[in-house]
Amino acid sequence: MKIKQLNNEKRGDELKNQRSQYKLVYGMVLNPHDDKKCDFYRDGAILLESVSAKGIYVVKDLGDVSYINKKYSKLLQPLCKCEDEVEVVDLKDHVILPSFFDMHFHWVQDDVRLKSKASLLEWLSKYAWPCENKFKDKKFSKRVAKKFFNKLPSYGTLGGAIYSSIHEHAIHNAMENAIGDFIIGNVLMTINSPDYLVQTKEQALKLVKKLAQKYGKKYAVTPRFAPSTDPITMKKSAAIAKKHGSFIQSHLSENLKEIDYVLSIYRGDYKEKGFKNVATYTDIYKKVAVLSPKTLMAHAIYLSNKECQLLAKTKTALIHCPTSNAPVSEMGLSSGLFDFKKMERKNIRWALGTDIGGGPFISMFDVMRSFVDQNRKKKRMSATYVKALYRATLAGAEILNISKTNGNLAKKKYANFIAVKSPKSLSKSGKQNAEIVLKKIIETISSRDQLENLVNYTFYKGNLFFKR
Repeated sequence: MKIKQLNNEKRGDELKNQRSQYKLVYGMVLNPHDDKKCDFYRDGAILLESVSAKGIYVVKDLGDVSYINKKYSKLLQPLCKCEDEVEVVDLKDHVILPSFFDMHFHWVQDDVRLKSKASLLEWLSKYAWPCENKFKDKKFSKRVAKKFFNKLPSYGTLGGAIYSSIHEHAIHNAMENAIGDFIIGNVLMTINSPDYLVQTKEQALKLVKKLAQKYGKKYAVTPRFAPSTDPITMKKSAAIAKKHGSFIQSHLSENLKEIDYVLSIYRGDYKEKGFKNVATYTDIYKKVAVLSPKTLMAHAIYLSNKECQLLAKTKTALIHCPTSNAPVSEMGLSSGLFDFKKMERKNIRWALGTDIGGGPFISMFDVMRSFVDQNRKKKRMSATYVKALYRATLAGAEILNISKTNGNLAKKKYANFIAVKSPKSLSKSGKQNAEIVLKKIIETISSRDQLENLVNYTFYKGNLFFKR
């Protein structure tokens, strides 16, 4: 994959050249609102307005070209004569859509996402944990962070929820290099973990307190999952998160063997701590006060009705990772399929994530494809591309409590968007809507190379951060 990524110096020059008062972006525009509604403008235009001397742009308006030109004729016509006041961005041969929120991924597992998959627990011990151990080397961590987060905009991802390793410097490296709106947490591993990754309770809690104080709402307390983090550490770290306005993230009910393993630990090792008769995996998290409106639980494939009621009551959000949970033949861990219809009936919030390295590709387009394909095979026809787009963009921003300024291209929101080449199969004549356009884009993906080269432009707050 060849990427013409702007380095820091070039970004500075680019920003200096992008501080016009207004920008007018032309192209085919998709703007999701919910599971069923997505604005579609075949000949679209987005008017951006600068709201900061630092070159930050928000969406002033969007719609058909004729609508924008007519409504803002008095504003634009005089200004178009002055390059310092208006800039035209011509993407008429592209489809423009909001940048993505990848709501669950492990940046420290990038090197193993294409490794052969086995069962979850075996894969963790054989590939994921040894890979994370490399990040104990500060120079290695710094180098990989710069490389990884520099390429993330080339996939159109500018927000989400990230897992780091146990190492303090690794999370600082991630925070320093991540471009966009992310929450990031260092995994907590105090029990049933390899010797080279295990922490004491005191080490884990001391680091959580330090990072929560430093990063606040950008930080996520991250017990890796219940079998690797003792209940005292989970409970105390959750209290720290709530004190500093931080998020909490972990894994839940990804695999049937995992569930049996978790319950055997808590009903055995911690039976004298009030877990002797614990009924479910979710009940463990309830007992340690981890569930909350600022909590994200990844996977959540095997949940009872009582567990769903508990998650709904606590307003805990779930993150579905279809490419990671897919069959081994599709480079996944073959864990099963998240029942999104059940979650929606239970009024549980959810969004999409790649789960790299369990998932094979960083691209949210691949996640959207997998979501639709797997559910259609189960005859769940409400799994549409429009739903997938909403769950890969605005739904994530809503879970992170930043949807007033992020997530789609609504007025007054930051101008965070991507552009992909319009598919040749998308003729200018004939019936078109958001579902058809998304289907045509995703149908063009027939190889890893095409997947990795799909996004041609990525704009963050109205400024070009990636150009292929």
